[in-house]
Amino acid sequence: MYYHFCKWSLDGSLEQLWRHSIEAIRHLLDVSELNLDGTHTIAKKGGESVAYRGRKKAKTSNILPISDANGYILASTGILAGNHNDAYNLKPHLLAAFKWLKSLNISIQGAYFNADGAFDTLETRKVCFNHRLRPNIPENKRKRKQPKRGRKRLFNQEVYKRRFTAERSFAWIDKFRALLIRYDRRDIYFLSAHHIAFAMINIRNLIEN
Repeated sequence: MYYHFCKWSLDGSLEQLWRHSIEAIRHLLDVSELNLDGTHTIAKKGGESVAYRGRKKAKTSNILPISDANGYILASTGILAGNHNDAYNLKPHLLAAFKWLKSLNISIQGAYFNADGAFDTLETRKVCFNHRLRPNIPENKRKRKQPKRGRKRLFNQEVYKRRFTAERSFAWIDKFRALLIRYDRRDIYFLSAHHIAFAMINIRNLIEN
């Protein structure tokens, strides 16, 4: 079984499985809001993109999925080393995620892009504006004693509160034991395991609806 899992990971079959699950639930998607958040996974055996995370007191890997307003996972970054903050080198990952959505013919123009204060960077906002998204990110004061000068940034608190759907998606993902703790040393295998989880979450909701 593991042989076939590795084979399908390397040839992109599991990524295509996730892609087809998104196409199957296209009629259920609500892309008026997109939610970005990250989750750190403890890596017991080390491997690629694994580094010590002080807050977790362990070596971790990080992944940043993007979900719609209903919690369906539509895109994701690659695997990131746990010693970096969530916004580290985010621009190429966001560009790749938006390119993935475009390949699925999913229009996201005009959508709110919800993310927490850790993603409040000029680069993140610029990528959003270039793709005609509305960044809905609370200002990260970064220990400033005085308020930042200039025009106050647009922020919709009511829309931001609906980010709980992303947390619900993470709760679903955590039900997969292989993703709760990382044992795969190679990123491609760990990422492909997420693709299976993403697809199963999407299909389960298709059946329920």
